[in-house]
Amino acid sequence: MIKSLYARIVLTFLASVAAGITIVYFVANGLFTKELNETLQSSATAFSRDLVRIYETLPFDEADALVSQMNQLPFYYVRIYDETGLLRSYLPPNGPPIAAVTPEQVRQVVGGEMYRNVPQSPDQFVIGLPFQTARGTHALFAQPIYPTSSLLAKWILTILAYSFAAGSIFLLIAAPFLVRPLKKLTKATKRLAEGNFDVKLDIKQQDELGTLARSFEDMARELNQLERMRRDFVSNVSHEVQSPLTSISGYAKALQTIDLPDRERKRYLDIIIAESDRVSKMGDKLLKLALLESQPHPLQTAAFKLDEQIRRVIVACQPQWSAKNIRFELDLPAVTLTADQDQISQVWTNLLGNSIKFSPEGGTIAVSIEQGAKDVTVRIADTGIGIAPEDQKRIFERFFKADRSRNRRQSGSGLGLAIVKQIVSLHHGGIRVESEPGKGTTVVVTLPQPPPHA
Repeated sequence: MIKSLYARIVLTFLASVAAGITIVYFVANGLFTKELNETLQSSATAFSRDLVRIYETLPFDEADALVSQMNQLPFYYVRIYDETGLLRSYLPPNGPPIAAVTPEQVRQVVGGEMYRNVPQSPDQFVIGLPFQTARGTHALFAQPIYPTSSLLAKWILTILAYSFAAGSIFLLIAAPFLVRPLKKLTKATKRLAEGNFDVKLDIKQQDELGTLARSFEDMARELNQLERMRRDFVSNVSHEVQSPLTSISGYAKALQTIDLPDRERKRYLDIIIAESDRVSKMGDKLLKLALLESQPHPLQTAAFKLDEQIRRVIVACQPQWSAKNIRFELDLPAVTLTADQDQISQVWTNLLGNSIKFSPEGGTIAVSIEQGAKDVTVRIADTGIGIAPEDQKRIFERFFKADRSRNRRQSGSGLGLAIVKQIVSLHHGGIRVESEPGKGTTVVVTLPQPPPHA
């Protein structure tokens, strides 16, 4: 099997051209042979009649002299007979074999009849015409020797052969330009396999190869971005896990001290338990995020009261906001939403948890619902520390923490908003953040509202 694309292109072209030449030859030969033969026979008949008129009009010797000077004569075999035999013949040196004329055919024409044969080969056509002179009745036989169907076939083959040769030379020159982009793609594929995603093919073609090259570059960029995300993910997970594991290891070693007071021992155990819970919760969130990102992810949709769900989540968070004397302002009209109830509840739990966590003592959190014709909008606004503009685009990334200095004192893995973003996306909704540092943060969640019959 031929492995080179260049060789396959050349051989495919040559095979296609050869097949095309064969088909064209037979089609042209079949279409034009009959028409050409009829044209040649008609021309030969007309030329023979012209000769007959010359011999009938002029004396025999003068007619001979005139006929011998005719420009058309080299394209015919011309023979003149009388009752006794052959009188004159004009036989050019080149041409097909001379068709035989029998004495019976001569007698037939001398007797006043026209003769036309039915030849096996078109170039053996002969026409015989009688004519009268002062010397008596004569018979003129003419056989055309100018282009016949065999010569036409030769012309067709010659033209097609030259076309085949010219096309082959052109393809041999052009094929490398066709194969060059594929060679670039092959090299780029090897670089991708080696882990080098910085690929630029620089292919400007606008055809299918150009489209393939641009798609390949887009794929390389996507893979490069995914690789950066993978490295960041591994780094973040290692960092987030290392901190509690260090605390657990350190306090576990401290517990080995024999004369450690009971009060200190209890405090160390509480820290170990808290850090263990932190690692466990991080693992649960990573698993949940992985499940949400798996495709396809089934949604257990059902109709439920959205306003009642948000109230239940607020009540469930009471220990957290009561400890900070946070006040809630609610504008929750009755709204029915069709969605995955458990997942949407997780959205409000994460968002309200963040608002409570970053709100100051005695702060306010406002929650409102606005129902539109095609969607439902939920706003959760707090009076917390706010988010810097450069961080607002990244807060939905895994492990990203906007206020890093504050987060050192706040528990959290940076996965909550990533989970929220994924849940909202699965519901074909949208989420955005409006915030200014020191002036609080407003999270706006928009969920599609299907018609009542859905």
